[in-house]
Amino acid sequence: MNLNSLSLPELYATLKSTGLIRRLLELARDEDLAIPGGFGGFFGPLSGDITSTVCPFDTKDRRAHLRSRAPGVIAGLAAIPDILAILAPDCRFAPAKHDGSDTHPGDSLGEFAGPIRQILTAERPLLNLLARMSGIATRTRQFLTAMGGDIPGITTAKLYDTRKTTPGLRIIEKYAVRCGGGYCHRLGLFDAVLIKDNHIAHLTPEQLPAFIRQASLAARQQSGGVQGRPSFIEVEVDSLLQLDALMTLEPGIVDIILLDNMGPQALRQAVAIRNRKGSKPELEASGGITLETIEELAATGIDRISVGSLTHSAPALDLGLDML
Repeated sequence: MNLNSLSLPELYATLKSTGLIRRLLELARDEDLAIPGGFGGFFGPLSGDITSTVCPFDTKDRRAHLRSRAPGVIAGLAAIPDILAILAPDCRFAPAKHDGSDTHPGDSLGEFAGPIRQILTAERPLLNLLARMSGIATRTRQFLTAMGGDIPGITTAKLYDTRKTTPGLRIIEKYAVRCGGGYCHRLGLFDAVLIKDNHIAHLTPEQLPAFIRQASLAARQQSGGVQGRPSFIEVEVDSLLQLDALMTLEPGIVDIILLDNMGPQALRQAVAIRNRKGSKPELEASGGITLETIEELAATGIDRISVGSLTHSAPALDLGLDML
């Protein structure tokens, strides 16, 4: 299964099927509501949303709008039914936008209806999650715009995320990158092979091909991964000498070569080396890439750009809940 070929609804359903989203939402519930006896009884007998419990609300259903307070790209609306199922089971949500939509200050993203206590209990975990996801989607779109990736004919390079994600939030952060128009790299250590600099630091360029061939053949004999086998074999290099050595390998041994911390001139040389050898591995640039540098890098002829700051440095998008 190629996760990048799935539509956003299909992708969310696939990621949800791992069970990781439910585990994340249950943790968000437990840290906010302190389930009875939870945390080893550290907080005593109190549990639940005690503020909403003591307020003398009537029993009528109330409505609330989810609104954006800043411009950006929305991500996480697909998760709202799952959030409500755990935190506000008697509430309903009618979306006014969809994941991947542009939003502007004041826009309604959808309307909640249900018991006010449940709406208020779900408010903060829901806003935290969607603000984080929407911030990542917004930053992804900014990088795509900077590299010319949303303008046909400007560049053929694709923008990918990395494993530099928040522990426990990787599934939803990678979904958010897709909402912003980017692509998912490997999900984890389990589904693809990425031989990094520390795996091969002990090797000279001359020793590299034999090591990589043996590792690749072993990997392709394994079962597991998203497709029943590793999704791809990738090798990270930090010099053109290493790249040149990998070009001696027969086709099919390496799918992608990661060019770490190389500037535009070195990337152009790398593309020339690959093309001159008639080899077919894709070339991926990574390392310290910013909004200011990505355009020039994307124009060098490389196939992929991976950017850790899509996830590790994205500011949350300002969202709010307005009771009606």
